[in-house]
Amino acid sequence: NEGHGVNQKRIRRLMRLMRLMPIYQKPNTSKPRKGHKTWPYLLGGLRVDRPGQVWCADITYLPMRRGFLYLVAIMDWFTRKVLAWRISNTLEADFCVEALKEAIHRFGAPGIMNTDQGSQFTSFAWTDRLKRVGTRISMDGKGRCIDNVFIERLWRSLKYECVYLHAWETGSQAKAAIGRWITFYNHQRPHTAHGGRPPAVVYFNNIEIDQQAQAVA
Repeated sequence: NEGHGVNQKRIRRLMRLMRLMPIYQKPNTSKPRKGHKTWPYLLGGLRVDRPGQVWCADITYLPMRRGFLYLVAIMDWFTRKVLAWRISNTLEADFCVEALKEAIHRFGAPGIMNTDQGSQFTSFAWTDRLKRVGTRISMDGKGRCIDNVFIERLWRSLKYECVYLHAWETGSQAKAAIGRWITFYNHQRPHTAHGGRPPAVVYFNNIEIDQQAQAVA
């Protein structure tokens, strides 16, 4: 975007020359809770071709100078736009439900919500909220992170481009930095799946096209 002639191969070569490589320990944030109901995976063979048709959510960890925090994000499957996010120092379901409420309030309810089988997403608070707005619940097969591949790619980009470059002391520092990066990701960062257009541009362009089509109809 700034006129520099670079590509992924050159970036990889330069990183190898500089010996840049992330080394990290990844806690397991996807443990189901005994007694919680799990739901079938609904996205196999489904054609997702519009915003709001499918959302996905996931939790990852944020390493700090001392310990780590947890981050949940809710993403639109078609456009890859991050719709809402929250940071917490525990793995209770509350921060996930708060992010879900914000996303629904701002963008309306999705047709399907896909997550892993973690206890936060099988909790009554999470599933009840989805059922009350008429959203169908979908969950990855056990041990199949590839079922939620787009949000896994978000975590990879976030960590390589932001998280691993810092050693935050406080939660407020982490929150501010994550907020800046997600704004950059949504509105400026080129996305290969959309021909270099950022997710927010694709999201709002499609919403506008749908509204125009409905007005004509």
